[in-house]
Amino acid sequence: MDEAPVEIVTGGQVTASVIWLHGLGADGHDFEPVVGELRRSGARGVRFIFPHAPVRPITLNGGMPMRGWFDIKDLSGAAPSDEAGLRESEGLVRRLIDNENSRGVPPERVIVAGFSQGGATALHVVQRYPRRLAGVIGLSCWLPPLAGGADAEGAARHTLPIFMAHGSYDPVVPLQLGRAARDCLQGLGHQVAWREYPMEHAVCMEEIAAIDAWLAEVLSSS
Repeated sequence: MDEAPVEIVTGGQVTASVIWLHGLGADGHDFEPVVGELRRSGARGVRFIFPHAPVRPITLNGGMPMRGWFDIKDLSGAAPSDEAGLRESEGLVRRLIDNENSRGVPPERVIVAGFSQGGATALHVVQRYPRRLAGVIGLSCWLPPLAGGADAEGAARHTLPIFMAHGSYDPVVPLQLGRAARDCLQGLGHQVAWREYPMEHAVCMEEIAAIDAWLAEVLSSS
């Protein structure tokens, strides 16, 4: 059974949902503090959902068990992705989207967001979900090689607004991987808003303000 995610509701009656995936080794509490900084978008009645990744061995970290959406062998950008792990996490996110639908929030009012490995998972999931979502946020992340494959069932039918940001000095997920993901997604027709910040593998206040503005715009038009 999936562990119950953290949930925070803002702005009164819920009209939209944001499913936010944490990075490798963190958990669903990691981005809880960000919600209080999303003043423009949070005022619109948003349910923020922060699921916990399952614990699994991570090859990149010597096989150490930790919370992760899929196994990572390396971050060269060329290594095959852990397809089984990605599919498992895709199923978890799909169930969360379907649950929001059952609570009165249609898929076109759902945004999937993520940081680092969570962002990579978000980019993978939204291209395969069979209905159009409101958008996706990918922070300091990359596009898993599998995610651009021909089996991306939604990619040919739905183009999405996407917010991506990356640190110029990121030593964990190199900037060129983020830029390559941006270029691939733009090539598929998605509307990618791209930001670079003078930081390492992190999130900064200027970035959070940009996310807030982007969310407010997307939620007002979706």
